[in-house]
Amino acid sequence: MDGVHHDITVGTKRGSDALFSSISSGPYIMSTTANGNDSKKFKGDIRGPGVPSRVIHIRKLPNDITEAEVISLGLPFGDVTNLLMLKAKNQAFLEMNSEEAAQNMVGYYSTVMPIIRHYPVFVQFSNHKELKTDNSPNQERAQAALRALSSSHVDAAVAAPSTVLRVVVENLVYPVTLDALCQIFSKFGTVLRIIVFTKNSQFQALLQYPDGASAQAAKLSLDGQNIYNGCCTLRISFSKLTSLNVKYNNEKSRDFTRPDLPSGDSQPTLEHPAMATAFTPGIISASPYAGATHGFPPAFTIQPAVSSHYPGLTVPTLPGALASLSLPGATRLGFPPIPAGHCVLLVSNLNPERVTPHCLFILFGVYGDVMRVKILFNKKENALVQMSDGTQAQLAMSHLNGQRLHGKPLRVTLSKHSSVQLPREGHEDQGLTKDYSNSPLHRFKKPGSKNYSNIFPPSATLHLSNIPPSVVEDDLKMLFSSSGAMVKAFKFFQKDHKMALIQMGTVEEAIESLIEFHNHDLGENHHLRVSFSKSSI
Repeated sequence: MDGVHHDITVGTKRGSDALFSSISSGPYIMSTTANGNDSKKFKGDIRGPGVPSRVIHIRKLPNDITEAEVISLGLPFGDVTNLLMLKAKNQAFLEMNSEEAAQNMVGYYSTVMPIIRHYPVFVQFSNHKELKTDNSPNQERAQAALRALSSSHVDAAVAAPSTVLRVVVENLVYPVTLDALCQIFSKFGTVLRIIVFTKNSQFQALLQYPDGASAQAAKLSLDGQNIYNGCCTLRISFSKLTSLNVKYNNEKSRDFTRPDLPSGDSQPTLEHPAMATAFTPGIISASPYAGATHGFPPAFTIQPAVSSHYPGLTVPTLPGALASLSLPGATRLGFPPIPAGHCVLLVSNLNPERVTPHCLFILFGVYGDVMRVKILFNKKENALVQMSDGTQAQLAMSHLNGQRLHGKPLRVTLSKHSSVQLPREGHEDQGLTKDYSNSPLHRFKKPGSKNYSNIFPPSATLHLSNIPPSVVEDDLKMLFSSSGAMVKAFKFFQKDHKMALIQMGTVEEAIESLIEFHNHDLGENHHLRVSFSKSSI
């Protein structure tokens, strides 16, 4: 069975890569041997219940990891006071200046998997309360890196020329929204105001922090990073503006300190008159942040910044949009997210009585081209879904994790497998494994397809297209209620009766209707196309 059981037991089974053999709760001395192997005399952590500690245990590091790369994982959350590298075990221990900083770090990386050199690394609390290190050459190198990075982090922050950053997104293959940028940049401090616009055919943003230190930390860590694998690259500089004057709260501009601002129909303006000419309609669709379970209602109220799911770290909270921070949905906004080879998702908590490979193919196909689906033979509430690339896997995971299907909330995580194995010839698996690599139903096989700009979270309102002229409103309402779901509203597009919006009773009903009626034959050689809509009726 392709060894898939390892995915199911993640976090409970130690397996061959178990960490260490003993537990020690006190400080320890790092001792190196003559050949520079840091770990020969070290007895370290076994995976415990995650009791908070200033010391962070980092696993699965690349072989040629540098001290600076490990330290940079902790710097956005506070000062790093000590470091122990265990290169032979591909592990490291990082000591933060406070337990609160460590909690923020572990909390953040539980929602946004950290990526170094295109590989995910794993972050957890250590059982050790502090690090004590010796004067070995390896440790001296770690201390030198700590001094260099900590001083540049602090000194540069003090001298930050502005609290306002100018952000240019290059190579915009996938849509990037205001809310997505808020989620990325709020890791480094509270985002007070943000404006997005298009200038010189480039998608750009201006973003204001309360202090220069936050702006400097964001610039240091994010400049040059990709939002998605190999594309949507952030280029960050300090703005000449000292503050932003936002007049409207909508998908183009937002002031988190002024929830009373109108949504407005006109373009946002800045207090700097020369900047007013920069604003033209954005080149990306105004979809909510990927983790959203609802789009914005027409006149939404923005809540001021509140504390997030982990103590001490403040993020702006938007209704529906960023509310799902506690889910791994946020992972797609980390640094180059899933490595190119990691495109298999583990989907669990399925309803084994009702789920089929076809059902998962249609649902996950909203966010990418599904190559293969395998429902596990002995655990039919679990399935593996192979997407065509890592970015599509990330999109599907961020949009579908936590959504309800057949009465149960889906759990979607990254699988350890790089591909889904087909059953060997002559081995029958009851039709639980399907290969869709040549399916005509793939939505994204054409490069630059307009489907890329119409990727939205599951919502109660569905977008219908490819409707033949003979099909009327009642036909479609009857079709969508035939499965027992409630149709609350329906509207043809005014200029194009080939398209319509249909609103179901719940998001779950909409998900199940999409699965059932996408590609439904309406006659006259028209197959219905169904996707989630950002609009409501």
